[in-house]
Amino acid sequence: MPTYAYRCRECTETFELNRPMSESGDPAVCPEGHTDTVKLLTTVALTGTASGASDSRMPAPSGGGCCGGGCCCGG
Repeated sequence: MPTYAYRCRECTETFELNRPMSESGDPAVCPEGHTDTVKLLTTVALTGTASGASDSRMPAPSGGGCCGGGCCCGG
């Protein structure tokens, strides 16, 4: 079940709720009972592994390309 982050406009507290995606747009009540809340946009990084070790199935980053090799930068 996805976790959504919210911020209360009354007490400025930030909190998270686990709820189905079908309820993601429903109003949320903060832990203090206030109803004036706003859903926050969050990001999730999906790179690397949990241990921080490199994944041998993924190729290592290499130079080249437009930004890495200088092909479009006059180099």
